[in-house]
Amino acid sequence: MTLPLRIVIAGGGTAGWMTANLLAHRWHDGQVEVALIEAPDIGIIGVGEGSTPSLKRFFEVLGIGDDEWMPACNATYKASIRFHGWSPASGVADYSHPFLSQVDIHTEDAFTLNCRNRRLGYDVHSRPDDFLLNGVLAAKGKVPIAPDNFPFRMEYGYHFDSALLGAFLRDRAVARGVDHIAQRIVKTVQREDGEVAALVLASGARIEGDIFIDCSGFAGLLMRQALGVPFRSFKENLFNDAAVVIPTPPLPTDILKPETTSTALSNGWFWSIPLTSRIGNGYVFSSDFISADAAEIELRTALGLGDDPIEARHLKFETGQLARHWDRNCVAVGLAQGFIEPLEATALHLVLNTVELFMDSLDKGAFSARYRDEFNASISGRIERVRDYIVAHYKLNTRTDSDYWRANRDNMALSDALLQILDCWFRRGDLAAQLEDQRDLSHFGSASWHCLLAGYGAFPPLATQQRDDVDFYRDRSIRQFLDGCALNFPDHAAAIAQMGDPACFHIQ
Repeated sequence: MTLPLRIVIAGGGTAGWMTANLLAHRWHDGQVEVALIEAPDIGIIGVGEGSTPSLKRFFEVLGIGDDEWMPACNATYKASIRFHGWSPASGVADYSHPFLSQVDIHTEDAFTLNCRNRRLGYDVHSRPDDFLLNGVLAAKGKVPIAPDNFPFRMEYGYHFDSALLGAFLRDRAVARGVDHIAQRIVKTVQREDGEVAALVLASGARIEGDIFIDCSGFAGLLMRQALGVPFRSFKENLFNDAAVVIPTPPLPTDILKPETTSTALSNGWFWSIPLTSRIGNGYVFSSDFISADAAEIELRTALGLGDDPIEARHLKFETGQLARHWDRNCVAVGLAQGFIEPLEATALHLVLNTVELFMDSLDKGAFSARYRDEFNASISGRIERVRDYIVAHYKLNTRTDSDYWRANRDNMALSDALLQILDCWFRRGDLAAQLEDQRDLSHFGSASWHCLLAGYGAFPPLATQQRDDVDFYRDRSIRQFLDGCALNFPDHAAAIAQMGDPACFHIQ
């Protein structure tokens, strides 16, 4: 291709503006020109407002400090995700899936060993959030920011206002040379070989490009509508296809904890995400088992709203992914490439994965499509492994209060990879070795799978004969160690309140 290469992004929102910033940052030397087209009258769907530590890495790559963007986006920190009511029959009321940090090299082994011993029937401590520092910090309401004298790197995610984050990233991208075109796309023009040649705007203007990136959301304006790339549904794996969203007033700052909560309801689950400006709440459910009106009533009841007139917003979605994420000269990113419900907040993680791998593929192929097939196989595999992890939450549930939960538990439409993981666990095999053998690029490693399976209490009955020398949580004084580590970290609410002053605490 002739340089400079012109890349045109169709659609804004968080995914579109993340993409624009990454492209402009990678090729700031003039090899690539970036333009983004977004209709000014199309809002951000904002199904989720939480992230994994991948978003932290995104801001690190761009050189943006937490104190720069977080106040502008009403953001808070996220150290873990807490699950309520997913496995009541196992005696587990709730558990947390903390983000792994460097200091956990001192405790993860004890967690893995205790999980093994509990699978052997020994009565040992196996609650995941008690073994990992972010779990302890979340429980204590501490911010997961390491002070200068703490010799370990911390990882964490965020909660944020999606619309404000999109606006923040837009302004930053435009300041760095991205051409922002605020118009509606009315037509896709293709060449004889099927590649996209140009996008026609409502004004009649024609925007040409060499590569087009589809960030048009569920509409799939380029990939699905223009190029006809098939969509592979995950309906047989994941039943949910709708959500109802209701914001509520913010929590008092003194109880603002750095964690998302995911609470099981009769036919799905609802998230609760604490921002400085509000709490974002949403009930993700299956319309095959409950109506939208009934779901809204159930969410209002769970939130204690009664007759409160706060307006609800209803959304429909389809889980699955495109058969190809890079087709001809077009690449899909974000909701345009597929969707997996926001149970583990993986949406922006997959955006970052997709854009970075695409840029690497272009660089490696001298701006050609040489590595397109390799890219497609990698992204498809990553999405499938995220799907497997989410499916396991439903497959392993022990609820008996509705047909929905029983149908999820009885569902046998599981991938071979997931079946192998579950078989390894219940056969008391080496789960870390099993995951290594699969050699995938999953975001969820051995610690995450141990958190899920142990958190659900997926263990056999206790053995008749017990031992008193196999509890590594007790014998290695894990509680004392992590409680001591936590003394180094400031209060989360206080840190958020003082965010405007970067001297208040260290930003990594």
